[in-house]
Parts: sequence; structure tokens; C-alpha cells
Amino acid sequence: MTDLETRAAPSRAGGLRRAAPALLGYAAVRGLGLIALALWSAARDKSAYTLLTARWDALWYTRVAELGYGYEVRLANGDVHSNLAFFPLLPWLERLVAAVSPLSYADGGFLVGLVASLAAAWGIFTVADHVYGRRAGVCAVLLWAVLPVGIVQSMAYSESLFTALAAWSLYAVLTGRWVTAGTLALLAGLTRPVGMAVVAAVWVAGIASFARERHAGPSAQERGDADRPGPRTRRVLGLLLAPLGTAGYVLWVGHRTGKGPLGYLEVQAGWRNGFDGGYAFARFVAEKFTSFPSALAGAGLIAGVASVVWLYVVGVRQRQPLPLLVYTGVVTALALCASSYFGSKPRLLMPAFPLLLPLALALARLRLRRSALVLGPVAVASAAYGAFWLNGSGPP
Repeated sequence: MTDLETRAAPSRAGGLRRAAPALLGYAAVRGLGLIALALWSAARDKSAYTLLTARWDALWYTRVAELGYGYEVRLANGDVHSNLAFFPLLPWLERLVAAVSPLSYADGGFLVGLVASLAAAWGIFTVADHVYGRRAGVCAVLLWAVLPVGIVQSMAYSESLFTALAAWSLYAVLTGRWVTAGTLALLAGLTRPVGMAVVAAVWVAGIASFARERHAGPSAQERGDADRPGPRTRRVLGLLLAPLGTAGYVLWVGHRTGKGPLGYLEVQAGWRNGFDGGYAFARFVAEKFTSFPSALAGAGLIAGVASVVWLYVVGVRQRQPLPLLVYTGVVTALALCASSYFGSKPRLLMPAFPLLLPLALALARLRLRRSALVLGPVAVASAAYGAFWLNGSGPP
């Protein structure tokens, strides 16, 4: 990490006021996306709300909320799709909403997604503001909102919930709030398998912090209370808490299936999902070049991957704090190197918001009018694409 963690964190009320422009801009962009979806769906005689709450993963989450774990679908080719592949925090929250209100489980998923998307936007702003300043924070939130697959942020999916927990955990690390960071990492680990990225960020940052103190020796005491038992104990506690969510669920699935610690991997294998270092994805891209029309899609995929790698390299060169680099690297590697569901990769990359920080910093350096001229058309295009995509094949 850098010395950024020594900055004083603003109060909650002050932080919300500071984030207000980013949150209002985010709400406007997402509102535009929902209006576009409603109009497009009505023209196709479809329900926009059904598309947001009862499609693909959303159906699996509501089944877990309603019936618990144990549901599976056996396909003709022998694959077994088990709902044990879906981590429990979102279904738990859906069940909680349904228990305390007249809303259905699907309604609860939509409500949780809506609140979590705003919390994620606030967290992204806070991290970017901490690293690069307020204007960069606003730009980072707006860039996250206008992602081509941004409509997922408004769905009963777990991406927004995970991103909110990850962003705030990273901010807690940057400001030295280790118990908070570990607790949020624990919750992120109960939300998606990629929760291990948050755990890795917390652990690497904590180990680096201890290493710096040991290297600095007695001079560390001159800079504050880093060597006192209290702060060190809280740091250790945060590190111990961080992996409990991911590890706990994976071990429970192993016990439930009788397959031991590797049981969750077998569940994922039933979905033909795994980690192969990117071999299957590379083969998928190469097959696009067997004919001319599909070759354009192949070239687009290569350009997209190259852009992701380039943004990460720029982040390294700009010396982003270590926790952000570790988190982004793990999220990106898990997304790009998964062996199946290639159409889901843009959605799986969505939590890797630090990739947007170099672009946010560049936009922040422009005059306000020029930034608006860039983001306005992109927001319109994103809204139109999201409506088209959700009424068509996406999101798997």
C-alpha cells in the first residue's frame, strides 16, 4: 500500500454529501437504462420487470431463497446443474425481505439489487476519491454506470451486492479499518466465488503492512501507534475474519455433497465451469476466425481482452494502491480464465471497477463540458444496448 491509508476518513454524513453528485449521476444513468428497457420490452410485448427479476441466475437465487439448497437439473448430456453453485448471501437477503414485508422473493432480489447498486456506486466513489480526488470519483462511478452490461446492476443478480461489499472492504483497508475490511470480505465471500479476490487483497495488504513495520523497526513508533497491541490485534482479527465466508461455504458444500473440500469444484464442474488458465476461452476466440462474419466478433473479443490488460497495466504504472491491484488482478484472472460461459465474461468483469480508474482520471482532467460530451452519448448507447441485450440472449 501507499501512504494513502494515513488520510483521515470523512464522517458518514460528510462522505454522503461529498458523494452526492456521483450518486445522482449514477441514478440518472441507471434510470435512463430502465426507461429504455421498459420501452423496448413494451414494443416486444415483454415485461421489463420479469426480465430484471426472473431470468437466468435470478431464478436460481429465488429458488434457493424459497426452497433452500438441494435443487438440481439433470441435462440430457449428463450435466448436473445444482443450486449449490450459488452462494447464499443474496438468497438470505431475499428471504429476509419477504419475511418482513409483503414482497415476493423476486421482489426482494430486485430491491436488494437496487439498494446494493447505490451502495456499490458510493463505495466506488469513495475509493476513487481517496486515491485520485473527488472529480475522479464521480467519473469512476459514471463509467461504471455506463458499462455496456450495466443493466445487470439493476437486476436481481449478485454483482451489485458483491461490488458494494468489495468496494467498501477495499476502502476500509486503505483507511486502516482492518476489522471492518475483514467483516466485509467475509460477506463478499458469501456472495460470489470471486469473493476470494477481496480476501486476497485484505491478506496481501495486511502482510505488506506487517512487513513494512518490521523493516522500519523503532522508527515506526515515531509515526503513530502502529506498534501498539490494539491496532495490531485488530489487523490480525481482520485477516482472520476475511476468508471465513468463502471457506465456510465451500467447506459446507463439500460436507453436503460428501465430496470433502473439493466438493464445490465438482458442483461447478456440473455446470462445465472451472479454471483452465484461459485455454477454453482462447480456443473459443480462435474458432471465430473460421469464417468472415464471425472473425469480426473474434477481433472484437481480442480487442476487449487487450483493453482490459492495458487498463490493468496502466493502473500498475500509475501506482494504484496494492489492495486495488491485487483485487483487480484476481477478479480479472478468474473472469478471463474460466472455462465456460464465455458470454458471461463482461458481466464477471463488472466488479473489477479499479480497471476504470485510469479512464476516470483522464476524464477528470477534462473540462466539465467535454466530460459530459463523452459520457452522454455513451450512456445513451449503454441504455439501448442493455435493453436490446436483455430482450435477447443476455445475460447468461
